[in-house]
Amino acid sequence: MHEDTSSSNALILLFRDALKLSFDLFKIIVPVVIAVKILQELDLIRYLAIPLNPFMRVVGLPAEMGLVWATAMLNNLYSAIIVLLSLVKDTPITTAQATVLCTIMLVAHTLPIELKIAQTSGPRLMFQAIFRLGSALLLGWFLHVFYSCSGLLHQPINILFKPNLESSPQNEPWAAWAAGEAQNLLFIFFIILGLFLLMHVLKKLRIIDAMNRLLRPVLKLMGIGPRASAVTVIGLTLGISYGGGLIIHEARTGHIPKKDVFYSLTFMGLSHALVEDTLLMFMVGGHLSGLLLARLAFTLVAVTLIVKVSARLPETFGNKFLWGDPR
Repeated sequence: MHEDTSSSNALILLFRDALKLSFDLFKIIVPVVIAVKILQELDLIRYLAIPLNPFMRVVGLPAEMGLVWATAMLNNLYSAIIVLLSLVKDTPITTAQATVLCTIMLVAHTLPIELKIAQTSGPRLMFQAIFRLGSALLLGWFLHVFYSCSGLLHQPINILFKPNLESSPQNEPWAAWAAGEAQNLLFIFFIILGLFLLMHVLKKLRIIDAMNRLLRPVLKLMGIGPRASAVTVIGLTLGISYGGGLIIHEARTGHIPKKDVFYSLTFMGLSHALVEDTLLMFMVGGHLSGLLLARLAFTLVAVTLIVKVSARLPETFGNKFLWGDPR
């Protein structure tokens, strides 16, 4: 009887925590998605893509593809796919170019929401923004040079995923859009609740300890503390938006040092939602050599360098420009 009561109390607490953190997350997401919708309705995103034109040439892409990346950065990958499909009819690209474009989108997309989640967890927004944008362009340039010199993937793009353009977000009425976003928020709540339950079970079964031991060699090599491993796994598999509530919760509890929260979210910024997002970009013509292999390798090297360099910086510099306390 006592165990049943304890279990019930634990479930009630988990539900309350999930509900509270969901609302904290919604306070970030709702204003952003409304602002992006307004930009779409006013057709202003195309003007935000103009400054990207020179960078598109650096990574070997037509200037028009800047609109695809701008859409991904401000909105999401699905909206960017709609724009890509509308452009490739008149601006054909190769598989190599599609891989470069899809890879930089994977590194830098849905930035208003994901950067705000990172900031709420402690890391400084400005550094995270510059690091993700710079890393996307640097990785895109590496891939462009590699594919150009090797002669690989120069066949025309092969798109497997072709959604109905008539039902795209750009053509969606406000009422239908609001209903869809409400469903997304409800889905996020259940994802967070499920994550809380999963983490509770994993801790009880000591699986979290096992995960820490398995990830410890890689994280230790990079300089990330052991307590950040479970959160990092959540971000790698589900993504920052869905795992954001759990990330904020773990940061606020103080169980993970703020430096490790910074390192973990910096890692996740470059590589997250590895299964879903990678598969999605593969379906629109990207190649796994860039989408997955090069991105993971780049992430490991880049974050290791960040850890090593930041360890040598004065603590005051780190507190001011890199990490802080969760909000």
